[in-house]
Amino acid sequence: MIRVFVQYGQDGLIGEFAVKGHAEFEEAGRDIVCAAVSAVTQTAVIGLTDVVGIRPETVQKDGLLHCILPDKMSEKEQAMAGTVLRTMLAGLKSIKSGYPDLLSIEEREVD
Repeated sequence: MIRVFVQYGQDGLIGEFAVKGHAEFEEAGRDIVCAAVSAVTQTAVIGLTDVVGIRPETVQKDGLLHCILPDKMSEKEQAMAGTVLRTMLAGLKSIKSGYPDLLSIEEREVD
């Protein structure tokens, strides 16, 4: 199962996300669920760096993508990053609706 963790900051914006695991829907290289989740999350990171122009801290290795947004961003960067990450989350929720046993999404707020 792929587990997605999304953490919101005190400002209500997504401050970080992590994607862990494998769907095991099909063999490696043919797994459409893993491919879809990877495409959506990798595109979000590309959007943050190439479109928004920020440099999130990322860790990427087999079965893991962890992305933490910088603490200091302009209001415009925050708004744009929020749009990118809300779009990512909407895409992931759409994938989950088709494969509910292979993808979990946990959203949590900072206390």
